[in-house]
Amino acid sequence: MIVVLVAACGCTLAKVQVDVASERTTLENQVLGSYNALNRQAMLTASVRGVDPLGQVQPPATMSAGAQDAVDAMQVIAFHADDVDAFKQLGWVGEANDGLLQAFAMERENVPDELADFVSRYSREEFDSVVLAVNNARMTTMRRVVETNADLDADDMERVQAVFGSLNAENALSGERIQGADGRWTVKQ
Repeated sequence: MIVVLVAACGCTLAKVQVDVASERTTLENQVLGSYNALNRQAMLTASVRGVDPLGQVQPPATMSAGAQDAVDAMQVIAFHADDVDAFKQLGWVGEANDGLLQAFAMERENVPDELADFVSRYSREEFDSVVLAVNNARMTTMRRVVETNADLDADDMERVQAVFGSLNAENALSGERIQGADGRWTVKQ
């Protein structure tokens, strides 16, 4: 009957476009929102003055243990960022699909000239220590994202890690190792 009315009137039904946000997109938005809030908190913590206008030293504002752990974790990640970037450029680490770094062999041959000094001063123990510290900090950050997001709980941790892994892979530079959702390692083009 509607078809007859539409045909008789010579008009058409309006085209309706419905965009449905996937669960992954929603989860990514939740994770990014929580992560950005943590990042802002870490930056504010680092920028707060320790002296009042009269020159008196003031104690830092108190925060929960979880918030302090997250701030500390983000500082660890920032502190080691240059080393991790060099590790990635050298192929010593890659971005795993669980949001963590995966260590590979420390190839010391055929390195770019600008990284030759860097390569010569890193022992395997120091390398392992940096990777472990960054991975522990990443896990702390991911746990805090889950803790501070009302829509997430501990059962969502694996999915949150997958989001971080996906975002880290997207942000990886050409030539860096990344792990796909299927577990296969590739070099980003």
